[in-house]
Amino acid sequence: MVMSAVQKWKEDLASWAVPQEIVDQAEVAPWFHPTTLFALPEVIWDSPSHDKAREAMPENGTVLDIGCGGGIAAFAIAPPAKKLIGVDHQPEMLEMFAKNAKDRNLESEVIEGFWPAVADKTPMADVVTCHHVVFNVGDIKPFVEALDSHARKRVVMELPMVHPMTSRSSGWKHFWNLDRPTSPTADDFMEVLKEIGINANIEKFTGKILLDEGEDDRVEYTRMRLCLPKSRIAEVREFLENNPGPTERELAVVWWDKV
Repeated sequence: MVMSAVQKWKEDLASWAVPQEIVDQAEVAPWFHPTTLFALPEVIWDSPSHDKAREAMPENGTVLDIGCGGGIAAFAIAPPAKKLIGVDHQPEMLEMFAKNAKDRNLESEVIEGFWPAVADKTPMADVVTCHHVVFNVGDIKPFVEALDSHARKRVVMELPMVHPMTSRSSGWKHFWNLDRPTSPTADDFMEVLKEIGINANIEKFTGKILLDEGEDDRVEYTRMRLCLPKSRIAEVREFLENNPGPTERELAVVWWDKV
């Protein structure tokens, strides 16, 4: 029997789980999200994702940003957007989102919680954005359906072509002799949408990798992501010097209009 696209997505994501024996000995859980990496830059570089959201946004419209972080996806289209709604499960992200709006004299609303658990108390918007979230979502069908039901005009999602932790696969192999998965991909996500009944579009492009603030931060974050103790920091630094990794990655913007 052929596995459904939705079930395959869920099982492929589950295969990325770090073995429990490795997590148990880690000093810090490897799936943390430092707020500094989600701060709003002074200049938000344009991208196909922002273009797709902006072209559907009416003057003085509303954008709903799911997994908003500091709000790059929302603030990139303000104006023409006038009101920005941010949803995130980390309160410090929402504080940053609200402050960014206040500093720019924009109306904002923040909702704390996981999507779609907070969907019922979240208002609709002209455009719904969701950047770099779906690879954290195993139960993908209700997540996407809630995005769709909250958009009046368009849903715009951005995701890497491959799992965002792919760049650390060589580190897992080097330090733990652990082979990491290669699925799911953005193309698999398109199959999920098709199965759900959403006629989506996809455009692929190259974007810069969001780097840590400095070399020391990069070493420290890599150490924690790989569940390594502080005593091995020098080894991590040497590994990164010998394996600097790419500065760009292949991304995709996926969007669909409401009919």
